[in-house]
Amino acid sequence: MTLVKKRLLQLVMVLFLLSLATFTLMKLSPGDPVMKILQVDEMPVTQADEEALRKELGFDRPLIVQYGQWMLNLLRLDLGHSHIKGIPVWDEMLERIVPTVQMTAGGLVVMMLIAAPLGILAARYPGRWPDHLSRLLALIGASIPSFWMGLLLIYVFSYKLQWLPTMGRGGFLHVILPSVTLGFAMAAVYARLLRAGLLESLSQEYIRAARARGIAEWRIMINHALRAALLPVVTVFGMSIGSLLAGTVVVEMLFSWPGLGSMAVEAIYQRDYPVLQGYVLLTGLFVVVVNLFVDIVYGLLDPRIRCGKGDVS
Repeated sequence: MTLVKKRLLQLVMVLFLLSLATFTLMKLSPGDPVMKILQVDEMPVTQADEEALRKELGFDRPLIVQYGQWMLNLLRLDLGHSHIKGIPVWDEMLERIVPTVQMTAGGLVVMMLIAAPLGILAARYPGRWPDHLSRLLALIGASIPSFWMGLLLIYVFSYKLQWLPTMGRGGFLHVILPSVTLGFAMAAVYARLLRAGLLESLSQEYIRAARARGIAEWRIMINHALRAALLPVVTVFGMSIGSLLAGTVVVEMLFSWPGLGSMAVEAIYQRDYPVLQGYVLLTGLFVVVVNLFVDIVYGLLDPRIRCGKGDVS
């Protein structure tokens, strides 16, 4: 069985388990979504109104029937409608996914711009000031929570210097602070990881052979050592994609960014279960797809690994 077939099978299993776990947790969570919906209009709620809405939403039926109906709709790619806004969940997520992708891409760009030079310099000059700077930034990035980093950036660049906007989504300037907040913590980890991978690669026999042939040190670093050093970086990135999504939720709430993370938090507060279930399934799909991409890239970076032979699962 090829890698793609394995990942597709895992995708089906992950989405099924996520749907079951999400549906169960929604039903076990405190609060009544029916009362939450009725309270939106701020009108007196009668027993008849409550029973009518409960019947309209299908909450009066057994749980197994509710779950079965939801799964049938899901197989038709129908995630239902928001209980609060009344719009299709797909429309809500499609509207929110672009800001999330924009901020995530910005965070990854910031991470690469910081981690790649620091990691390479730290491996090129071990024990010297680039290495010490990389270690210091790794310590700072691991110690400061993302929300505190965001607040610090807002205070300095928005409140004191007034260079950048504080909140909301607009032009290019609006995405700078959220991207830096999201990317800085990741950069600290990946810079040290890249340094360790480069130091290990530079100690290999083929690197010494390349040096003996008179190849320039920077060509050896970039063309030979970096490729092998990226293997652990790519692997850890696939494992940390869940943490990246969690960090996106925190940063979106901090900067009032209208993305999927803030949508999920609003759905939790409002007991808007269809929106929350759609968000969980979408993030699960994203994690599986990203890990499939990571496995493919892993095989391309290391010619010894061939997808579908059991070496990469």
